[in-house]
Amino acid sequence: MPKAGIIYNDIKPVACRTAKEIEDKLKGYGWEVCLTTGMGGILGYSQPDRPVCHTSITQMVPPGFDQDMAFAIVLGGDGTVLAAFRQVAPCGIPLLTVNTGHMGFLTESYLNHLPQALECLLAGEYDIEERAMLQVQVWREGTLAWEALCLNEMVLHREPLTSMCHFEIELGNHAPVDIAADGVIISTPTGSTAYSLSAGGPVIAPGVPVLQLVPICPHSLASRALVFADSEPVTIFPANQNPLVMVVDGNAGCAVRPDDRVRIMRSSYAARFIRLRPNEFFHVLREKLGWGLPHVAKPTSVELP
Repeated sequence: MPKAGIIYNDIKPVACRTAKEIEDKLKGYGWEVCLTTGMGGILGYSQPDRPVCHTSITQMVPPGFDQDMAFAIVLGGDGTVLAAFRQVAPCGIPLLTVNTGHMGFLTESYLNHLPQALECLLAGEYDIEERAMLQVQVWREGTLAWEALCLNEMVLHREPLTSMCHFEIELGNHAPVDIAADGVIISTPTGSTAYSLSAGGPVIAPGVPVLQLVPICPHSLASRALVFADSEPVTIFPANQNPLVMVVDGNAGCAVRPDDRVRIMRSSYAARFIRLRPNEFFHVLREKLGWGLPHVAKPTSVELP
């Protein structure tokens, strides 16, 4: 019996209702269906009395989700998509992402196109696009204290965010650099259209094998975004007396002490997107972010009063 999964945002009634409808339809075709919510991919925020909220990467896989699962359908917005990939990436399960949120930059289809999408899915008429993910680790006194997968970015900053701090950063085997800023972002190409874009970083096409380092409000004209090969790990040494805050994909946190070490590298797990049509990245940029829209034509002549 073939097996499929459904991951949905349980705080959205439309996602809950649609998940049940898809489950009934797939079971009617003889499929085994496993359901879970995107909440399982939320890592949780640290508290002052509990600075580390740690769940290992492989323990986030939902019950019933494994390598035998042909695909899973995600019902939600970008936040649910990011959480879902943390849940299933260790199993290599491809995801069809269906937007029930707002912008849905990472989603492949919409609810009004769901019947056609399901037909293509069951007929095997789709491609799989792999996107790079990051493995983020916090090392404390030589011991792994915290880890997470992320598809967009890792952000390390001080609370309050307006306070400047110093970071010593090593890229691969290169000499360390010192950056004074409100925080730093390490982003994948997928995340280049997220927080790093707002912080002044460049847009990077998904297939380019690079990462980028973006300082947040740097206190120097020399500190600008840097793009480098994703084969090089990044180690960040917080050069501050006060703890910093780690945020991964906008929904996970860990307190980072002055003597901790943050290590970021490309993960061996990839995010596998189901594509129902050829993925046209520039079309998505234009549709979602307004990139490259044509200018309004100027008048050929102006009549003077």
